[in-house]
Amino acid sequence: MHALELLDAHKSFQGHAALRGVGLRIQAGQVLCLLGASGSGKTTLLRLVAGLERLDRGSLRIAGALVDGAGAPALAPEQRGLAMVFQDYALWPHLDALDNVALALRARRAGDAHSRARDMLRRVGLQGLEHRRPHELSGGQQQRVALARALAVRPRLLLCDEPLSNLDSGLREELRELIGEVVREHALSALYITHDHREAFALGDQVGILDQGRLLQLDSPRQLLAAPCSEAVARFLHGLGPWPTRGDAAGHAAPWGQLTAPRLAPGGGQPGRLYLPASALRVADGPPRDGEARVGATVLRCLPGPLGVEVQASLHGVEVRLAGSRWHAPGERLEVWLDDRQALIYPMPDRSGPDHPSEQEQCLEQPE
Repeated sequence: MHALELLDAHKSFQGHAALRGVGLRIQAGQVLCLLGASGSGKTTLLRLVAGLERLDRGSLRIAGALVDGAGAPALAPEQRGLAMVFQDYALWPHLDALDNVALALRARRAGDAHSRARDMLRRVGLQGLEHRRPHELSGGQQQRVALARALAVRPRLLLCDEPLSNLDSGLREELRELIGEVVREHALSALYITHDHREAFALGDQVGILDQGRLLQLDSPRQLLAAPCSEAVARFLHGLGPWPTRGDAAGHAAPWGQLTAPRLAPGGGQPGRLYLPASALRVADGPPRDGEARVGATVLRCLPGPLGVEVQASLHGVEVRLAGSRWHAPGERLEVWLDDRQALIYPMPDRSGPDHPSEQEQCLEQPE
């Protein structure tokens, strides 16, 4: 049984398609993170799962039970066995932390509401702060209360709507780790919506990329980073490029020479577009690693970075950013180690249709 199963989901608002044929499954005990820019359909999808919107077409099952679609009456939000964590905390201002958590438990007729609430507040690091009201807590502490409230009811499915977006980066990382620990400790399933790449790849067992209402790719974090299935996904994941390339008898030619192990390459001498992950490039300030070749770039500018110097350079007409150990002057030639075994090559985009399906629909395997 799947914690969540969404098949061929469509939703429009005033003629605008917010979701177009989205399908996904979350296994029991699994965290699925959805990444996408504003307007990609993330919040619409979450609201459909929560029961705050109805599907126009498709079906939605939670823990095997049909809750929307196929002509069935939609199950009310409070009957779906869900809990939500919002970006704005949504705490009752007149209740202290303990009662904010216990209220959710009493609504589910839990007899030991205060005991369970106190235990969950301890688990999220708020022991000793149980009797503070929201205005007496920091933003990070309020979000811990919201998380404790959601987890205390032991939901079938936890929904997280960009819960860390209002926090500073250091606190965001701390709470991200806490969410991952507590969710997995309680063997919960979760649908986590975010626009933060680092958050999604750190938390998700699966990561999906949404764009203009379509699910472009759904995969494990490792597979998604190693093999973006389309040029649109490669761009979204900050792949460096594109550079022009063309297949030939020897393989594929790039601006700096022959590629050794291209992926997803168009054949038969067809032109393509080449992308590289950031991990494929580094400043040549030491010996090469296995498979690396030396290429030349031109320094555009240098900026101070958290780990030293960020070198911004032009590599055959494409701006790249590299971590360096020293400052370089603009216009200086920069030697770079390049591992083109990580190359990603895609056919030239097909602009024949209004939605460019060659970029957006070419490789997602929908659930059966």
